[in-house]
Amino acid sequence: MLLRRDPCEAYRRVDFDARVSGADARELVNLCLEQLTGSLDRALFAAQSGDNAMKSAALTRAVASLTALHMGVAPEGATGEALLQLYGAARRSVLDSAVHFDAERLATIRRDFEEIRQAMRRSMVG
Repeated sequence: MLLRRDPCEAYRRVDFDARVSGADARELVNLCLEQLTGSLDRALFAAQSGDNAMKSAALTRAVASLTALHMGVAPEGATGEALLQLYGAARRSVLDSAVHFDAERLATIRRDFEEIRQAMRRSMVG
């Protein structure tokens, strides 16, 4: 029996692994934020297309990204507690959408995290 494998996913995984292996802490955070926003985009697209398998995979990847962000927080830092609350609330919303899909809420979370990502990238350049 042939296994169904998505070649795009294989390339995405190789690209992701290569980027992780050479990244510093800020680049890893940026990568997690990029994965999160991209996953939420895919979940929203999949919901509109009626592709439940893609939607489920995208929500799972979004939860994994939020978990990685959460694990990387130093709670004693200046923004540690706020970040833990933000990541926790976003994770709960994404998990809730696995049962009762809320496109509006996910789109809002996606916009918020994209703003954070852009602000962080600007601070890395400047």
